[in-house]
Amino acid sequence: MFNKISDFISEFDSETKATLKIFNNLTDKSLGQKVTENGRSLGKLAWHITGTFGEMGSAAGLQVQSIDEKSIPSSAKVIVDEYSKSASSFKEAVIKSWPDDSLQEEINMYGQTWTKSQTLTSMIVHQIHHRAQMTVLMRQAGLKVPGVYGPAKEEWESMGMPPQD
Repeated sequence: MFNKISDFISEFDSETKATLKIFNNLTDKSLGQKVTENGRSLGKLAWHITGTFGEMGSAAGLQVQSIDEKSIPSSAKVIVDEYSKSASSFKEAVIKSWPDDSLQEEINMYGQTWTKSQTLTSMIVHQIHHRAQMTVLMRQAGLKVPGVYGPAKEEWESMGMPPQD
């Protein structure tokens, strides 16, 4: 939980950079990769992460840029660009609208009572959750998976370390 907006911004900026590392390794061709026929594709997951800024921000009473989650782009670059705009819009809305002393205020989020601090935490954790799902699909699509919280398998091996099982 966050007690200061500056602490949220620090964490949010770090996680946004991590998500962009993943998104920047997507290709247009890879966006259709799925685990199962009825599962979400790489493109749909990336677009869902992008759309959550506007959707969750709006639910929390913030004025945030929104995208149409149903219209998934066929271009990885478009997803990266829209993600960057949406993340920036969310961050700026939080800075502008929520002072530190408002973070323990309760708001209605999806029929539940959350503090604003919980909402910010959920935004970050939601992104991490779906980003992890994306790395599995990226491996299946033959894409390089960049390390986020440490070196990825390929980065580990390029450092001369023994292969990880």
